[in-house]
Amino acid sequence: MSGVEEVDERVSLDFLKHKMAKFAKERDWDHFHTPRNLLLGPVGEVSEIFQWKGEVPKGLPDWKEEERIHLGEELSDVLLYLVRLADMCGIDLGKAALRKLQLNAIKYKASNKDTQHP
Repeated sequence: MSGVEEVDERVSLDFLKHKMAKFAKERDWDHFHTPRNLLLGPVGEVSEIFQWKGEVPKGLPDWKEEERIHLGEELSDVLLYLVRLADMCGIDLGKAALRKLQLNAIKYKASNKDTQHP
């Protein structure tokens, strides 16, 4: 795709938040970016990709390159829309995620091997 550059660096959630806000503003899309609309779109696209695949092994070794690229694009949409949703709701997603990891560490102790994955 022309005009697409490879990024070879770490990208922060804050950087993505600002890029998404600028992107929406430049296109006058803010009025479309309600929490409900941001939530309902991209997750369905990822679900559709996996719908008829059944269980797939880690690393997707049997997938064609174009399938992997398509999945990457749809997962990117999920991430971008999630960052935008958090921004529109006034949630610091990075802090919320770290808090959730801490709560999970308390709830699911590493020393308890009998703990079932949620």
